Amino acid sequence: MDSVTETFRTGADEAVLDLTDVCRRYVEGRGDGLLHVFVPHATAGLAILETGAGSDDDLLAALADLLPADDRWRHRHGSRGHGRSHVMPALVPPYATVPVLGGRLALGTWQSICLVDLNVDNHDREVRFSFLASA
Repeated sequence: MDSVTETFRTGADEAVLDLTDVCRRYVEGRGDGLLHVFVPHATAGLAILETGAGSDDDLLAALADLLPADDRWRHRHGSRGHGRSHVMPALVPPYATVPVLGGRLALGTWQSICLVDLNVDNHDREVRFSFLASA
């Protein structure tokens, strides 16, 4: 298995960051296999969804409804509502696996691989990209 780690800056706002182009470049020319993407953070996740047509903002709105940034959370350090960022990976997992066929991601037409980050206290995120070639 081949693996690399890259760092992305999500900034001081909640973010859905499209990683699809990075993933495409990583698997290009590799043949058949699986791309596994992993975020080694307790407060970030990965989602496969349509971007650019409002779905990324809809995801953030849905997470705000499900996980309000208020004082209800027992995990209470950092910014107000920070504890919700620690609950989010149970809903938006810190990993995604995508088939790779002939060195190309086997995503649907409108699917993108996105980093989801609600933690406004941590502006930098590591993402590990791993390729498992078929036997």
